[in-house]
Amino acid sequence: MRLLLIEDERELADALSRALSKHGILTDHTMHLADAVELTRQNVYDAILLDRRLPDGDGLTFIPQLRRTGTDTPVIVLTARNEPLERVEGLDVGADDYLGKPFLVEELMARLRAVLRRPASLAERQIAVGRMMIDPLHLSVAIDAIPFDLPRRELLVLTALAKRKEKTVLRSTLEAAVYNYEEEIQSNALDAHISRLRKRLLDAGAGVAVHNIRGVGYLLKEE
Repeated sequence: MRLLLIEDERELADALSRALSKHGILTDHTMHLADAVELTRQNVYDAILLDRRLPDGDGLTFIPQLRRTGTDTPVIVLTARNEPLERVEGLDVGADDYLGKPFLVEELMARLRAVLRRPASLAERQIAVGRMMIDPLHLSVAIDAIPFDLPRRELLVLTALAKRKEKTVLRSTLEAAVYNYEEEIQSNALDAHISRLRKRLLDAGAGVAVHNIRGVGYLLKEE
């Protein structure tokens, strides 16, 4: 899962990004609405976490801009402005949920799961491929109903490939699924993740194989 966090408190943003990463969630962070607009043009996010008090305006103004582009990505407002009428204002302008600060990460995760279960969200239902069942929402994998543990980045690669099973996935698409835009990506990092993932799938008898489409990307195919 990949989220966009629009938050001007750097320490809070860093702490939240670290906490979400423990749940297998990648977070792109920006402090400015203008940058957020550009990021949503360049990337596909499963959800957006939005503060209201930002250097270049009220975060609520971002939601109508987003909806005018035809994007239905769920938006959860995270803000200290949490009076009843402010919550009503946020929900009326198009926010999918409104959470006052301070909050528990566990509550945020529960609210994320709730908005991602809605039919209009970008979250995928469970994906069956080979002998595996992949749950993108909870970022878990099972082989023949037995949990199959993978390192986080390999799990993100597998999920991205499974969503497009039997189709070639560009390297750039896989890198976007595995790394946030602030991370420096080593030239062979993705290949290393895929090499290890390929071996684990083979050893586990997962019923799938990862194929290299030279110069283009990778493809997950049932065997």
